[in-house]
Amino acid sequence: MEKITVKTIGSRISKWGEGPIWWQDKLVYVDIERHALIELAPESGAETVYEIGERIGTVVPRASGGYLCAGDSGIYSFDPATGDKQNLADPEAEKRPDNRFNDGKCDPAGRFWAGTISLVKKTGDAKLYRLDENHDLSVQIFGVTNSNGICWNAAANRMYYIDTPTREIRAYDFDSKSGRIADAGVIVDTEAAGYDSSPDGMTIDTEDKVWVAFCHGGCVVRFDPKTGEKLQQVDIPAVETTACAFGGPELDRLFVTTGIKKDADEPDAGKVFVVDGLGVQGVHTNAYKG
Repeated sequence: MEKITVKTIGSRISKWGEGPIWWQDKLVYVDIERHALIELAPESGAETVYEIGERIGTVVPRASGGYLCAGDSGIYSFDPATGDKQNLADPEAEKRPDNRFNDGKCDPAGRFWAGTISLVKKTGDAKLYRLDENHDLSVQIFGVTNSNGICWNAAANRMYYIDTPTREIRAYDFDSKSGRIADAGVIVDTEAAGYDSSPDGMTIDTEDKVWVAFCHGGCVVRFDPKTGEKLQQVDIPAVETTACAFGGPELDRLFVTTGIKKDADEPDAGKVFVVDGLGVQGVHTNAYKG
């Protein structure tokens, strides 16, 4: 078996790195608190940084080119070639000024799912939304506090989702044709499982096992969503481990974003880590079709 290695990649130190995806031979991720979108070429370590001008919670590619982002000003397209931003939706601007968009991803049919976070930690004040190809926006889950990791299985009939303060990883029946979800159930209660930290970003591999980054926990854990069993844990030398994504030519490298904890002496906090030798592969990133 190949030895598992964990090392940093690139030179950027993010205040709060998040939302990594693998797209067109690059790792694309965000630095929420420094208002940046970053493209990282792992082979050379070259980084291209786009200043977004606001907190940016997530980024996904658009099939038509450029990116779809979500953050302080809602959901908007971003053209990296020109810097142009075009707002598509901002559903909580007036009634919930203390909320912003946080994590999000596209489902296998190309719809964009993104949720909000209550910055004042008001329980149940946020939501998970779905943006369809025609730009129609609808609420899919009410009563959220800190919307985070989301992914789908290979058959596209199950959706996995994390509302961080619940400390739960939940599963929903998913209809890929309509985008409807139903029958929520908890597959892992991380608090009951002994994790003194918070489940954050999440991805899935080709074996339909989920990988969850534990914020305040300095680790990424692989779970079997059918049984809730912990299968593997990779420790990261940065306690604020925020999100993960598979990438590389064979999609067999796990990239992990991190943030900076003010009172911790961690020289590599805020950097992107890459884990090699896991022996599993991830799935391709879904692009937004709208």
